[in-house]
Amino acid sequence: MNLVQYTFETLHLSVWSEQRQRQLPSSRINKSKIDLLDPLRKWLDGIEINNSTFAHRICRLIPSQCPFEREIKLLGLTIVKIPPMCKLNPLYNEVIALRFRAICYLADTCGEDVSVYC
Repeated sequence: MNLVQYTFETLHLSVWSEQRQRQLPSSRINKSKIDLLDPLRKWLDGIEINNSTFAHRICRLIPSQCPFEREIKLLGLTIVKIPPMCKLNPLYNEVIALRFRAICYLADTCGEDVSVYC
């Protein structure tokens, strides 16, 4: 079996299983799951950026890369690599989206150079 055929079959089976899960009756899906962070997610998604000072503040506060990612080196050799832990944050996507909206506001509406934030 070559790589292309293996990838196709694997991808085909994963797509089929996702479609099968969507077709399950709603009575079989556990509806008791409550997302406690949903109001905070909606609040972050609902923040409108309509002030350049506010947009600059958001871009300065939210880093473009995870500040916790580190490589510990000894004599030029990497001993330990600490992976980025920002994706463990349950609100990571909403915070990054807020930063992206701020950068887009500064670039598109204000016409400012946003290369310092990238």
